[in-house]
Amino acid sequence: MIELINIRKSFGEKVILQDVSAKMEAGKTNLIIGASGSGKTVLMKCMVGLIKPDSGQILYNGKDFTAMDDMEKKPIRQEIGMLFQGSALFDSMTVEENVMFPLDMFARGNYKEKRKRMQECLDRVNLKDANKKYPAEISGGMKKRVGIARAIVLNPKYLFVDEPNSGLDPQTSLVIDKLIKDLTAEYNITTVVNTHDMNTVMESGDHIMYMHQGLKQWEGSNKDIIFAKDKKLNDFIFASEFFQDIKEMRQSEYFQDNKWRGGKQEGGNKTNS
Repeated sequence: MIELINIRKSFGEKVILQDVSAKMEAGKTNLIIGASGSGKTVLMKCMVGLIKPDSGQILYNGKDFTAMDDMEKKPIRQEIGMLFQGSALFDSMTVEENVMFPLDMFARGNYKEKRKRMQECLDRVNLKDANKKYPAEISGGMKKRVGIARAIVLNPKYLFVDEPNSGLDPQTSLVIDKLIKDLTAEYNITTVVNTHDMNTVMESGDHIMYMHQGLKQWEGSNKDIIFAKDKKLNDFIFASEFFQDIKEMRQSEYFQDNKWRGGKQEGGNKTNS
């Protein structure tokens, strides 16, 4: 688990984060959403140690990351996996060399053991016959899978994902979302996803934090968000008629399901609407 306690950050006179507190739980996909300039990217950079907050605490399983020096932070950083927005693969390396890179840098064990782990990760993200290909020879969706394989190769406890669906078609985006969600649950990873993608919010948001002008404006799950009364959140999430229709449809499905459960399974107790 990662806990944020009253995180503040300014650049000069500009306040970016204002007393942000939240808990990111293990085994769940924790989403940070918000418009450009809301502070979500700066918050993620604070969480991984790229930016130091002006005040507040970031706790990794109870350990105060913000109070540590670089040497003390090293063990936690080695437990962090990153999936960058553009995948950030090395163009001059093959797929398998990209996934092997963290193992060569940080892992113990012989070459045979490292290759076995590399192949396990490529198999887990359903990449076949791509080992010897270079990034320029594979699709955007395959690059994301390679990025995910590289991010999990060291068995991280924490996974940070920046805009996983950027540049992908809707069908591939759903596949990547499901893969991240499945891996999070399978390995009990604390996964933090920075996203604008509303499909990701609706399908994968176990825990969602909505940022607005540096403040945590709202938090809840993808089920809670359908019934949220916060105007700023609704203006952001349900700006289009399409998502308004989805909201109404899911509200209707929820009430019908709970009415059925109340009448058939719980002796007729009705849900207030």
